Amino acid sequence: MDSYNIFNTEKVSVSVIIPCYQCTSTIQRAVDSVAQQSLLPREVILVDDASDDETLEMLYSIQKSYGSNWVKVLSLKTNGGPSLARNAAWELVDSSYVAFLDADDSWHPQKIEIQFSWMHAHSEVELTGHLMAFRKSNEKNTHEISSVVTIPLSKTRFLLSNQFSTPTVMMRSNSKFRFDEKQRYAEDYLLWLTVLFSSLSTVFLIEENLAYMYKAAYGESGISNDLWAMEKGELSAYKKIYDMEYIQRYEYWLLSCYSFIKFLRRIVIRALKGY
Repeated sequence: MDSYNIFNTEKVSVSVIIPCYQCTSTIQRAVDSVAQQSLLPREVILVDDASDDETLEMLYSIQKSYGSNWVKVLSLKTNGGPSLARNAAWELVDSSYVAFLDADDSWHPQKIEIQFSWMHAHSEVELTGHLMAFRKSNEKNTHEISSVVTIPLSKTRFLLSNQFSTPTVMMRSNSKFRFDEKQRYAEDYLLWLTVLFSSLSTVFLIEENLAYMYKAAYGESGISNDLWAMEKGELSAYKKIYDMEYIQRYEYWLLSCYSFIKFLRRIVIRALKGY
């Protein structure tokens, strides 16, 4: 870790939230990728979601390494899922923007610099996301990014599929919207849709890989392994935005059918790959 960056560099008004559940093998990599940012966020909030292993001890060890003024640790007494964990940390943020990272993913070193700078220059925009790539655990972040393309996303495009993985999103911290704590799957998709349909401005995509996952999006261990639960989560997201009168009944049924077709395709892909 680079302690120089942490203790001697001015920090920008971004709070990073990382929910943690039994993540001792990956959380150090995630936090290190935040510490290696070209523009450091003001704080990192690690939320232990009632892990029953050594996760909490690991989080306190990371806090000791980087300093309690920069790394905050929040311990939940009962497991409530990622929505509750993120919302609990969100209530503690002391920044203009909040960015989300999962404990088993990481960021490109310029992620905060690029995304924060763009949002700071476009303060009317409530939410942005970017692309995310798969990489092997031993790959390093080496390429430097000199320019990026940013495009608005239509409601139709977002309805057809979730355009943003959670570790790619940055939001204004004073948003009135939060994650739905009753929903454990597609909870991020539901929040993005709610913001998109409720906001006077649209959401924007930064067309650059600024985050990395280390397992396939579908079929491997973790939450993504439960494809049917994920499908039910997406269907629930559509139902909730229909109940909020953001889409018409026929749109709801068409989207539900389309979603189920995508689900069947993923089942076939998983079978072919032998998962």
